[in-house]
Amino acid sequence: MAKSFRDLVVFQRALDLVVTIYRIAEDFPRSELYGLTSQLRRASISVSSDIAESQGRLTFGEQRQLLSEARGSLFEIDAQCIAAQRLGFLAENDYERVIADLRKTGKALAGLIRWVREKEQATKKPSNRATQHPRQRSA
Repeated sequence: MAKSFRDLVVFQRALDLVVTIYRIAEDFPRSELYGLTSQLRRASISVSSDIAESQGRLTFGEQRQLLSEARGSLFEIDAQCIAAQRLGFLAENDYERVIADLRKTGKALAGLIRWVREKEQATKKPSNRATQHPRQRSA
């Protein structure tokens, strides 16, 4: 297990996505600074931030919720990039670069979510003692 969120592959991939988004958004029209540029940048930062924050949570359920929010932000970025491409703000090669980063990050995130779910389910499984009727338990 990673010692820190900084060591997680998914966190590193999310940071790569942030760098890609910030670089491609530099070429967006100035009029989009407070629109699509800002939305894309905030969504990309949200992915890495939610991953980091999830590692500070005390329960697997809390971790899973934040990782789910990170996953949602990946979809948000995808939708915003489709819009940027249709508007002519995002070149095909830049779009493909973002999609590649989204896929890498999404795959790593899915693996972490799966791991957290398994750990969460393992903590919820009742022990034999808990499933016995109270009168059947020995004191």
